[in-house]
This record gives sequence, structure tokens and C-alpha cells, in this order.
Amino acid sequence: MSDEIETKLSAARARLILDRPFLGALVLRLPVKAAKPERCKTIGTDVRALYYNPEYIKNLSLEQTQFVLAHEALHCALSHFARRQHRVKHRWDIACDLAINPLLLKDGLKPPPGVLINSGFEGMTAEEIYPYIEEDTEDETHDDHFYDNENQSKGSSGGEPLDGDDRETGGPGAGESDPEQRGEQPRALSETEREQLAVQWRQRLAGAAQQAMQAGKLGAAMARLVDHLLQPQLPWRMLLARYMTGVARDDYSYQRPSRREGDAILPTLRNAQVDVVVVLDTSGSINDSELQEFVSEINAIKGQMRARLTLHACDAELCGNGPWIFEPWEEFDKPANIYGRGGTRFVPVFEWLERERRKPDLLVYFTDADGEFPKSEPNYPVLWLVKGRAKVPWGQRIQLN
Repeated sequence: MSDEIETKLSAARARLILDRPFLGALVLRLPVKAAKPERCKTIGTDVRALYYNPEYIKNLSLEQTQFVLAHEALHCALSHFARRQHRVKHRWDIACDLAINPLLLKDGLKPPPGVLINSGFEGMTAEEIYPYIEEDTEDETHDDHFYDNENQSKGSSGGEPLDGDDRETGGPGAGESDPEQRGEQPRALSETEREQLAVQWRQRLAGAAQQAMQAGKLGAAMARLVDHLLQPQLPWRMLLARYMTGVARDDYSYQRPSRREGDAILPTLRNAQVDVVVVLDTSGSINDSELQEFVSEINAIKGQMRARLTLHACDAELCGNGPWIFEPWEEFDKPANIYGRGGTRFVPVFEWLERERRKPDLLVYFTDADGEFPKSEPNYPVLWLVKGRAKVPWGQRIQLN
């Protein structure tokens, strides 16, 4: 049985390299090691290597074996082991699997039984999916995520504490047949290992993508994912601060020349007050604590810039008690008499600004982006802070989840 399984694993890796060089290059980075059934019920990774239960692989077809190998490699390449942060492990594990599996399906791979599939999450990252995972979910991952030492998930990630060495082998079946004798049991990552491996897998991801593109075999979905992951990612608060302070930057201007030096026209320092409009979506999909968190963040940023803020609220219609004006020296806070909880339309806000003949330096809209947009983009910058997965037709979108 051992020779049969080793042949199947080698054939699956070879087929990935030929047909899907991006996934194949990533899979080759993981030495493949047999593990005892009590340690690994199906297949899993500790980011250093890929571990499998021989009986599980025996029952898979060659196509299904390709799927599970690619699945483990993507956990590593997407740095799921380093991105959990404060999130609950079981919910995070579920979110990671729901982010990976649609990519593999779209690439034509065939999943084995028990794999988590939800077409509604296609194109979303694990961070975006996580809020939609119920705290008491009965879903289970089909694989083991050995890289995290918190209490294991309810799925196949459960089991004994992980410890031991992680000496690598050259491939399936290398060395002694008993993995415990070889000291090859998976174990959780230390903080230092986590940071080092995140950098290493990022480099491997870039290299694999380049090879696949040169071969003309990198799918559109994988290409978008790689592009997203390799670009610098910043928290939404930092991005919001960057945009808001960017419109308030002091600069020199020749519009008001200084004549202190006789007839010479010299630049003067322009330090004009910035006009920022902030709109809260009160349609019911955004709760009060989230509104307050957003308002508090705006207030913190406001202290870094000379901004006059106009706050308004809108669901399907504008809040009749608004707008509220906050001068640069006033604290920005959520008014007590704000109301909403109807449907969602964004058109009223832009119609109101047009009636007022206002062209703000920046409009910041806090919303789930699930509503009716104006047909045309206004001639001033719009920043959408979006909770959820909905897209925006124009303007700059910042993901809040």
C-alpha cells in the first residue's frame, strides 16, 4: 500500500506541475510526509511540510489528490498561518477553507468529499468571509491546520498537542517508514518562525506566479489574488487617515503671491480649511456600535487636519434632522437625534450636495454598499468605507472587515 500511495502522490504533483504550474510550484515547496492516523486524520500542513494519513490518500482519486495537495500549498502561500490575529481559530479555519476552495474549483480541480464549498464567498478573502461564519457553526474543515497552537478546531484539526522536530525529507516515503521515529511530527509555529515563513512564502508566491505567467497558465482568478496579496496592504484606519490628511496638506501656491520683496512674485504658504462631508448609512445593516467606531476614528483623524466636517445620515432618504456641522475646533461625535433603519439609496446624498451647489474636498461614505448608486460619478473625490462584500461603481473603496 505504501508504494501505491507514494506513486499516487508523485503522480498528482507531476500533473499539477504540467497542467497548473502555479499550484505545482507551490506544492513542490512542501516535503510530503506520512503521519500516524491519530495525529493526522486526513491531510494537513504546519507550513514547513505537508502531512497525510495514508488511508485517506488511498481512498482519493488522482484528481482529488491534486486538489488536497494544492489546498495545503495555498494555505501556506496565502499566509493564513500569519493572518489570524485576534480571530477565533475555528471560525478562521473555516473562513480560510471557504476562501481557497472556490479558487481551486474555478481552476478545474475536483474536490474530495467533505470539502467546504460556498459559492457566495467566491472572490473574497478569509478576512472578508470571517464575519459571516457563525460562532456556533457546525462546519468542519476537511484538513488539519497544524501551524496554530490554540485549541484545535472542531473538525479534523482537533487532536493531541503538537510537538516534535520537523526535519524535512526529499519527498513521499523518504527515510524511515515510522514518522515518529524520524522526528517528523507536525508542530505549531513560534512567533519568529511565523514571521520568517510569511516572508519566505510571499517570495515563493511571487516566483510561482511569474513562472506560471511565462508559461501562459495562470488563471484570471489566481492572477487577481496574487496581485492583491503582493501589493502593500494597510488597515482601513491607516488608509482613511492617508486620504483625509492628503486633501488637507499644506502647500505653496502662486494664487496669492507675496509682495513683501518688492515687485518679485513669490509663493505663499497655502493652509486653507478643508471641507469634508461624512455620511452614515443608517439603513439597518450597520449597527450603532459600528457607527460609533467609525465616527470616533474620523474624530481622531480630524485632529490632524484643519477640517470643517459636515455630517449627514441616509437610508433610503436623508435624515430630516441633518446635516450637522462641526468646526475644526469642535469634537466630532454621533448626534443623539440621528435616525434611519429603512432601505438603502445613495442618490439622495449626491442630489443634496448638488442642490447646495457644494463641491467638498472629500466625501466619506460609511456603508455596506448594498443600494442604489447615482448613475454618474461626481466631480469630487468619494471614499467608500464598506462593511461586507458589495462593490462600488466608482470612487475609492476601502474594506472594513
